[in-house]
Amino acid sequence: MATIAALIGRILLGALFVMAGLGKVMDPAATAAYMEAESPFPGSLALAVGVFEVVAGLILASGFMTRLASLALLVFTALATLFFHEQVTDQTQAAMALKNVAIIGGLLMVFAYGQVRGQVGLWRERDRAHDAEVKAAHAEGKAEGATAAAVRSDRPADSV
Repeated sequence: MATIAALIGRILLGALFVMAGLGKVMDPAATAAYMEAESPFPGSLALAVGVFEVVAGLILASGFMTRLASLALLVFTALATLFFHEQVTDQTQAAMALKNVAIIGGLLMVFAYGQVRGQVGLWRERDRAHDAEVKAAHAEGKAEGATAAAVRSDRPADSV
């Protein structure tokens, strides 16, 4: 059950960034105007920010390089909170900052636990364990065969 919850949580966190990024990509002029009005960043970064959010969100949701994606999105969200929602005396800005703090908490959970079942890393680990079991069974079979051959060669020929 924890695996399913972690998978759904990671997908929902990724979807949040994908949707936000798509909004920026679809209307980069509005995003640029907002960036220039509310932060020290140039508006020319608007499209790049949108693309980053979409790509990093998809990577996070897919489970590929989960820890790296969660760390990159964590830093991005922390910087966005510091530069765009620093006026915590305004109720709207305070709510947005708290939302971002909650998202950072979720990203920290993803970073801490990394990939969950059903991911490429687990499949590789399972395949390695299976290969090791097969090799061990093969070696055990060879050892039993050698023991049986040694026992047969120790018996006199007429006792067979």
